[in-house]
Amino acid sequence: MATTTTTSSPPFLCSFHSPKPLPPKSSLRLLPQLHKRRPLHHASSSTRCFSAVPKAKRTVSGTHLCFAARRKPTFSSGEESDDNLRRVLQITLWVAEGAYILWLFLLPYAPGEPVWAISSDTLNSLVGLSLNFFFILPFLNFVGIRLTDAPVLHPMSEGLFNFVIGWTFMFAPLLFTDHKKDRYKWSLDVLWGLQMFLTNTFLIPYMAIRLNDADDESVPRKLSQLGSVMTNGAAVVGVIGGSACLISLLWALFGRMDANFGGIADRWDYLMGYLGSERLAYAFIWDICLYIIFQPWLIGDNLQNVEENKVAVVRYLRYVPVIGLVAYLLCLEPKEA
Repeated sequence: MATTTTTSSPPFLCSFHSPKPLPPKSSLRLLPQLHKRRPLHHASSSTRCFSAVPKAKRTVSGTHLCFAARRKPTFSSGEESDDNLRRVLQITLWVAEGAYILWLFLLPYAPGEPVWAISSDTLNSLVGLSLNFFFILPFLNFVGIRLTDAPVLHPMSEGLFNFVIGWTFMFAPLLFTDHKKDRYKWSLDVLWGLQMFLTNTFLIPYMAIRLNDADDESVPRKLSQLGSVMTNGAAVVGVIGGSACLISLLWALFGRMDANFGGIADRWDYLMGYLGSERLAYAFIWDICLYIIFQPWLIGDNLQNVEENKVAVVRYLRYVPVIGLVAYLLCLEPKEA
């Protein structure tokens, strides 16, 4: 009886088996068919196989090489979630801007008069508060310099007014050192001037616009003269603004003791009535609440401007109203000339 010798096929280099098994080695009748078999290509598979042996010499023992197409890398959803959060924040800010204008300026439902029905008494009070800006005129009168007499207003209203103005004053270097300021295409000088001397409503759009996508083709703008003065003298701005806020608090509680404005309890009662009857005072509370949100937000986005050994301190103090902004201004990294 004839003996048939078979050779074992070398192992395949690919990590999968052919979907159609090879015929048994003992079946000599199917050997011719093996030479005619071609590699299988599946439309749904990204793997291609070819034989390393020429077709004329291809046998069952031919070595099959397989190459798998490299899969496209998958990206994390972190960027998408950050983009969604940014959009939500922008929408929230624009809604807040609309609510600020409608509720505080136009609608008659908040305490006091809307801007279209403002009374002469409110205007006179606003002029008097402006004349006592940073308590400069009362101080000059106190030391005997009387260019004009300072209006005598309730120290609680004067303290609240100058507290908000002092805090706003310190926002100037923070805005001019914001690394996203170039996304705001208009003048930062005008923005801060309107914020400082009119209303805080102009800061809300800036916070929304700075969240826009960065323009790769935009060239960083050179600081204006006001911006250079504010950033180079940031420490001085911090001392002046912080001192103004501290003096405002002390003035509200202890100022004009000789003018029969009462003690601390009486002044507190006046403040509650003042907030519930004057639109200007009511708007100041809104400004304070917005500053409590915007201060840590802006400082946190610009910690790279702080001296390296003081970053940790500023990072924690930024949540403290006024004090965090003073710390940021005092710890700014000096700019090289």
